[in-house]
Amino acid sequence: MPRNLWLIAGGWLSLVASLLHLGVIVGGSDWYRFFGAGEGMARMAERGEWTPALITLGIAAILAIWAAYAFAGAGLIRRLPLMRTALVAISAIYLLRGILLIPVLLQSAPRPFDIWSSLIVLIYGAAYALGTWRAWPHLSQRKASHALGS
Repeated sequence: MPRNLWLIAGGWLSLVASLLHLGVIVGGSDWYRFFGAGEGMARMAERGEWTPALITLGIAAILAIWAAYAFAGAGLIRRLPLMRTALVAISAIYLLRGILLIPVLLQSAPRPFDIWSSLIVLIYGAAYALGTWRAWPHLSQRKASHALGS
């Protein structure tokens, strides 16, 4: 299978995002504020509540799993269950989240966080979508050859 730089890039982007979420947990309330989690999450973190950390840890775990799917789709690690379905779903989630930029820009005073976070995930979605598109024939072949016992 040819190298799929789009999925490799998407995987690294998701992995970095996962690690940043772990950094937010360690960084505390100031980091929750800076990264746009909202004042409520920041205040809960200041009070020592577990909810922000658990939510953020869950997001970090999902992003790490998404990175694994990108790396598997690129052939860097073993094939994961439901590869094609997962890569399409991940691409769609990132792209839909990125498309939220449109209504944000139509607001009279969009928050800078909303603009740059939408642009970032739009880039993630494009990497996953292009990578999935390029890998599609190989993902299908691996499934077919696996079913034949090869």
